[in-house]
Amino acid sequence: MLFILNLRLSDYIFIHVIKSQIGELMKYVIVYWSRYGNGKKVVDHLAGLLKKKPGTVQILNTEEADPSNMPKADLYIFSAPTEAFRIQSNMRSFMKNLEGMEGKKYGIINTHGMKKSKLKNMESILSKKNMVMESGVDFQVGKNANTGNGLMDGWKTKIEDFAKNL
Repeated sequence: MLFILNLRLSDYIFIHVIKSQIGELMKYVIVYWSRYGNGKKVVDHLAGLLKKKPGTVQILNTEEADPSNMPKADLYIFSAPTEAFRIQSNMRSFMKNLEGMEGKKYGIINTHGMKKSKLKNMESILSKKNMVMESGVDFQVGKNANTGNGLMDGWKTKIEDFAKNL
């Protein structure tokens, strides 16, 4: 079916102004893996922040997502812990098996109990897929008077800054 629209310049300006006022509708897809719940807590908080922006947010764990057939999105976010000094094996395998992601934008999140983050390792895997990094953030977990064996103080501020960079 063919539709022919006869728009005047004023119609275009009106449509453009409306679009500018509501902002671009973004689609975010978050893929995560979490053993003890720290990564899931971070991802859930991030999703809440992103839902305040115009658009949609879809959260999948590595068992639900198919790396060869990812949902269409404007930005992908991958969240994984470090285990045994490497990116957790399910997420590492997932990222290595991504297909058709050339030129797609992404953000990365790493939770770890060490002093050193593995964001560079995640970035290395995704850069081989010719993806474009927007932002990355890491969270050290450990013993903390307020959280027990979990996320350290200030983690919400870090994820809010990360969300602003996306």
